[in-house]
Amino acid sequence: MSKKRREALWGYFFVSPFILGLIVFWLGPILFSLFGSFTDYNLTSKMNYIGFDNFKRMFNEDDLFWKALKNTFYFTLFNVPLTTLFSCVLALMLNCRIPGIRIYRTIFYLPAVLTGVAVYVLWMQLLSPNHGLVNLVLSWFGISGPAWLSDPNWTKPALILMKLWSAGGSMLLYLATLQSIPKTLYEAAEMDQATSWHKFRYITLPLITPIIFFDITTSTIGSFQIFQEAYVMTENSRGGPANSLLFYNFHMWNKAFVAFDMGYAMALSLFLFFIILIITIINLKVAPYWVFYAGGDKK
Repeated sequence: MSKKRREALWGYFFVSPFILGLIVFWLGPILFSLFGSFTDYNLTSKMNYIGFDNFKRMFNEDDLFWKALKNTFYFTLFNVPLTTLFSCVLALMLNCRIPGIRIYRTIFYLPAVLTGVAVYVLWMQLLSPNHGLVNLVLSWFGISGPAWLSDPNWTKPALILMKLWSAGGSMLLYLATLQSIPKTLYEAAEMDQATSWHKFRYITLPLITPIIFFDITTSTIGSFQIFQEAYVMTENSRGGPANSLLFYNFHMWNKAFVAFDMGYAMALSLFLFFIILIITIINLKVAPYWVFYAGGDKK
């Protein structure tokens, strides 16, 4: 056996755990879900092939499907740009040299570490209409706070507010990108008498567009998959008042693990996959027109 072939075999041997896990825990479930979406499977019955009946039911008979899809698009449409803008502005503010700046950076990053059910329960207390801290602060300025999670018109803004609070993870990415920009570019701009706005417009902004693109793409995917927040923060896990927090993943979970209608739930998951795939492809196609890299070449 040649040396090149031996090295290749050893390479495959070392990556075999990953390949095996990829097949068993990723590719296998995807193929099973793909086939199951065309059946009437309910965990206990045989997987009887029914063609496109699940998809016909999805579009023509399931009113909650359209409600869940609308809620998810609403949340994504407002959550992604707001969290992206807030993270970027926060990083710009913290990208300075002042005493104690590391403490401020730690404070703003800390909410990104504190995730999970405990945080959602905490925000339920903060957003309480009568005793919550948020409405108490608003009352200091003469503003009567809304009912938040009890009002269908304010449930989704409440979740977006919570997401803004935990934007420290993205902020850290922007901050690292800002600190990697060569100082010589700003020095050359100052020699040309460029203003602060010109330096931001023609140096800072173009060089952080790759991380903006990454943040928008991952945030969009995450927003379409929102589930845990709505499940924990709604009464009896029912999707909030008037199903205002019944997001797509929440509706799919109800069909799978409450109604045990697995075939239909798999069809829902397949449709969500194509939604995310189409949006991601559009982002990738549009990216070369506004994303720039350090070398000046569009990728």
